Order: sequence, then structure tokens, then C-alpha cells
Amino acid sequence: MSYPQPGILADVPAQARYLTFDISDPSEISAALQQLARFADGEQVVIGIGRPVSDALGISIPELKSFPVIDAAKVDIPATQSALWCWLRGEDRGELVHISRKIIEILSGGFECISIIDGFRYDIGRDLTGYEDGTENPTDGDAIAAAIAADGSSFVAVQQWVHDLDDFLTRPEEEQDDTIGRRKSDNEEFDEAPETAHVKRVAQEDFDPEAFVVRRSMPWADAGHEGLVFVAFGKNFDAYTTLLTHMVGADDGKVDALFSFTTPVTGSFFWCPPMKGEKLDLSLLGIG
Repeated sequence: MSYPQPGILADVPAQARYLTFDISDPSEISAALQQLARFADGEQVVIGIGRPVSDALGISIPELKSFPVIDAAKVDIPATQSALWCWLRGEDRGELVHISRKIIEILSGGFECISIIDGFRYDIGRDLTGYEDGTENPTDGDAIAAAIAADGSSFVAVQQWVHDLDDFLTRPEEEQDDTIGRRKSDNEEFDEAPETAHVKRVAQEDFDPEAFVVRRSMPWADAGHEGLVFVAFGKNFDAYTTLLTHMVGADDGKVDALFSFTTPVTGSFFWCPPMKGEKLDLSLLGIG
């Protein structure tokens, strides 16, 4: 019986590593993924497969799409669709480094690693702005309903955002609160927040149909920049696309205030196959 990759619904870990791959040799895709299916446990290593893989294999995965270009968007949202995504989760960063080396070796015949991002949990689950992240996440049965398809698979939107913290953190706290739509001091929403406040642009329950996703985003930082790896799981991409369309003002011309200090630099959609037994079920790709 198939079931979801356990890491999708688990709490955000202390440490994370995100590996992104493009195809290097289409003839070796199946062999490489067959090895990965045996290695990935779905909990410490969550796998997402992009449209370039299914296209290369000549197979259609229901609901799997490439990251969209939003018509009439008032800000630039890059679509940088990749072939494969691995989310490594754990408590020990060194262990994740060794796991990533093994995955790169396993996939080397058919895939090239094009990006590695190290993420981490900040405090109780805050973005580097200091605001709590994922406050409106559905939980328990609601999370399953939002994030998991009937066959146990899931679909994930992944974006790397780069923050200008020098700008944001020097703003008066009231202006910061107006940007997010919550008070940093107590994490409470407030009615008088502007219509462009982030919380108001992505109020999941206000859409018809409701647009709930399960967010598992984490901060990242390197020598020169910092930001957020935005990760949102859904039973398909409909809810996420609805939220993104509203954020960029494509429907009403109002742009989410987040864009005043942070910029997305990547954007990909992936299918997260279910588990069967103790390995990934890649039967939809014709891989046993």
C-alpha cells in the first residue's frame, strides 16, 4: 500500500539541505532514479521530480506542471524549472553533507547537481525578519487533505527568496508589522493592516475554493545574502497558483508588500511520489 513521504507532514527540522538537479544524460535517468528510490527514505530525504524528467521519459504524470509564468503579474516571478529536487532533513549538518554527497554520486549518471542550499530552523520557526512562519498551516487531518493526493503523492512549489534585511530591519516596527500583517511582538493579525499586507494577500480561507497549502519553509544564509527557501506542499498546484496570482497582483493590481524587501530568484514545481514498502514508488514513471 502506498503512503506519503513522511517528511512532508513532519515538523520542520533543525537543519536542512536542498539539492537541485538538471538532466545530464537522458538515457541514464531511469537507472539513476531506480537507485535513488532505494536510497531515499522519504523522511530524512524527501524527493521531488520535475516535469523535465517525465517529459524525457515520454510519460505524463497527472497534475504535474512546470512552474508557471503568471499573466498580468505586476512583479517578476522567475520560472527556473529544474528536473529533480532533494530535501535533506535532520539535526546534524555534517550528516546532511555526507548524505548529499551520496545522493550526488547515486545520480551522477543521469543528473547534474546545479544548486545546494543549506537551511536551518530559526528560534521557534521564524523567518529571518523575526516573524513566525507558517502560522496558518493546516494541521492533522486538514494537513493531509491539503497536501496529499489520493494515491499518497504530493506536489511541491519551491522558491528561493533573497531578503534585503538591511532595509527591512531598519524600518520602524509598525511599518514592519504593516508589511507582514501581524505584530512581531505577539504574532497576532490586526484588522487595520493594509490590503497589501502579506497575511491579507494570502488569507487561504478567503478564496473560493479555499487555497490551503502546507508550508515547510526555512531560512537560509551564505557569505553574502540571506532569505527563505519557500516550500509549499499541496494535493495539486491549484491552491499555490491561486495564492501566487494574488500576491503578484495579477487579479486586482495590488502587489504583496513582501516584494518591498524580498525577491524570488528561483521557482520550480515537483511531484513527490509516494512510498511503497520502504522505497519510493516510481511506477508512474515506469520504474520498478
